[in-house]
Amino acid sequence: MGVLYKSTRNSDNVVTSSQAILMGLSVDGGLFVPDHMPKLDVSLETLAGFDYKQTAYEVMKLFLSDFTEEELKACINRAYDAKFDIPQITQLHEADGDYYLELYHGATIAFKDMALSILPHLMTTAARKNHIFNEIVILTATSGDTGKAALAGFADVPGTRIIVFYPKHGVSPIQEKQMVTQTGENTCVIGIEGNFDDAQSGVKAIFSDSELRGRMNAAGLQFSSANSINIGRLVPQIVYYVYAYSQLVKSGEIECGDEINITVPTGNFGNILAAYYAKQMGLPVRKLICASNSNKVLVDFFRTGTYDRNRKFILTMSPSMDILISSNLERLIYSLCGCDSEKCAAFMDDLKTDGKYTISDEMKAGLSGFASGFADEEETLEEIRAVYDRSHYVIDTHTAVASRVYRKYREETGDERKTVIASTASPFKFSRSVMKAIGTIPEGADDLALADSLSALAGIQLPRAIEEIRSAPVRHRMVIETCDMKNTVEKVLGL
Repeated sequence: MGVLYKSTRNSDNVVTSSQAILMGLSVDGGLFVPDHMPKLDVSLETLAGFDYKQTAYEVMKLFLSDFTEEELKACINRAYDAKFDIPQITQLHEADGDYYLELYHGATIAFKDMALSILPHLMTTAARKNHIFNEIVILTATSGDTGKAALAGFADVPGTRIIVFYPKHGVSPIQEKQMVTQTGENTCVIGIEGNFDDAQSGVKAIFSDSELRGRMNAAGLQFSSANSINIGRLVPQIVYYVYAYSQLVKSGEIECGDEINITVPTGNFGNILAAYYAKQMGLPVRKLICASNSNKVLVDFFRTGTYDRNRKFILTMSPSMDILISSNLERLIYSLCGCDSEKCAAFMDDLKTDGKYTISDEMKAGLSGFASGFADEEETLEEIRAVYDRSHYVIDTHTAVASRVYRKYREETGDERKTVIASTASPFKFSRSVMKAIGTIPEGADDLALADSLSALAGIQLPRAIEEIRSAPVRHRMVIETCDMKNTVEKVLGL
């Protein structure tokens, strides 16, 4: 039986996977979730012999059941090609007994490439399947990495436009340079005077504006999203956890059926939710370890059952995790409350009006498969330094948060299971912080010069993505107040 998708806020809103991908967000403001969780129908022994593309098909066919085999394989083959700098697309790097899942070998050197390389192909295929002739407007908020990966994926794709909002003072200089130099006649990048939560809330409000949606339809336009609120972003992320497990089997590190742990640096909750879905599909996972930086709203939720965004927003050296409203947590809440969309909607209403909600003890019991912890700025630097000193392996700031949280978890619990740590970005994307941890920072050196220094110090080749932005001209200079987001979208679209 094929998988259909329901809204977390109204279970009567049921659509196919292709329709969910095109819509991005349900009209009621909810997120689309599978009406049932499919199970892996290929043995773990068989998966251990598959490459990444084969694994992607076996996982994604279960969730995207209205795509034909030919359509889905075409999307996969177009996505996972020479734009990745290693033929296996992703790899596990063993360092001092830990297994870092390198998800940053794509065109923009961050884990978002793993899903955003395929989303444009899924979306254009979905449009043809549903006889959609409107131009699709991708509207996205980014905390640093989604924006560039989405821009690169959708640039000059026929029948699409893309508008990306990012916090002007809340991303690394290299992240910003990657976005504002983006080419493509259909691309638009806008900085806001606010944080990521402001950008994300503004995008959600625009999506939910029925009057604007009507005017867009009349103009032959319709919105969709490239954020992980789009199920077409989330499903491809499940793949790499299944692949990581199969690679541990293939290398003889574990036997088929052995449980592993997975540690994920977490902001918007999409990446760790993908690991949760992989576990629900039958992947042998013991603990999902949610790692936060000083914006530890998720850690407090897992420990108390109360989600409370009413706190100071802290800018850190791991900006993709600087988030206080973790949108994808809504999908987990829906699951915890027995797929009761009314209950889920009530929690989200409380979050919108009061900035917090508290789940029941029964729902909290459903969190037993998770562990959580956070690492502050000093711990993050210490972890980069420690991993480098022990293994001459360089990790970025986000990966360092996950690595330190996992180390603390292991010390506290004595759990020595093999653990996969999601390595979500290249260290070159955050070269200033990495060099602060393992080297020295010459006075006046910019982040590109520091990337050169890191390459020389660690003996790592500079990624193509860094070389490309070195002399690229700035094409996007717009910076606005958060309250002007809707008006700006209307102007960009000529409405």
